[in-house]
Amino acid sequence: MTENISKTIKDIDKERLPVHIGIIMDGNGRWAKKQGLPRHLGHQEGMRKVVQIVEACNELGIKNLTLYAFSTENWKRPSVEVEALMNLLVVFVRKELRRLNENNVKIMILGDISKLPDLPMREVERAVGITSSNTGMTLNIALNYGGRQEVTMAIKDILRDVNKGNINIDEIDEKLISDYLYTKGQPDPDLIIRPSGELRLSNFLIYQAAYSEFWFSDVLWPDFKADHLYNAIVEYQKRNRRFGGV
Repeated sequence: MTENISKTIKDIDKERLPVHIGIIMDGNGRWAKKQGLPRHLGHQEGMRKVVQIVEACNELGIKNLTLYAFSTENWKRPSVEVEALMNLLVVFVRKELRRLNENNVKIMILGDISKLPDLPMREVERAVGITSSNTGMTLNIALNYGGRQEVTMAIKDILRDVNKGNINIDEIDEKLISDYLYTKGQPDPDLIIRPSGELRLSNFLIYQAAYSEFWFSDVLWPDFKADHLYNAIVEYQKRNRRFGGV
């Protein structure tokens, strides 16, 4: 999984870009441990990489980017670390929102942010509101997000609408289910990137990822560079996506 990051933006075929990229940002804590630093400084360094990779995707012309920022399972982490992550979220919005808005980026949230502390929740809602009319890249931030929880929520909402007579049970198909997910109206991810050496989805976009291509790397997220992104996209462009055909 250790790759030669020899690719540059010039190696990418701009006519065959993935429309939607998902990234499982992983390895912040391990990066900090390797540096002899507290875990929260690993998350701080990881936030800097978020800015760089969002800018790289926007420059390329990627239409949809989903970043897995905080899962429903992450609440199990030590309270000090969770608090640090929430504080970083506030810092990120306050520091980067203006630039994202000027670059026509639309911010959307995947997940139940009602569970967040008051200040991070208000800052996230502010970012979504300010960028809601933007027409450039859509930046999805998966926040208090879990794929199984998303599917469960969708099933409950569909059943409520069936009971209300808004839809007929025979109308339920894959398209209708997709319309009840957080990603409604967006294409499924073509490419999912996971750094840090782990080889699993970790409850990320489990319905939407049915036909996604995967790219794994040993590099920890704070060490992730635009060239890693370019490598992943070039590798994606070499693959033959058959979607069950021949």
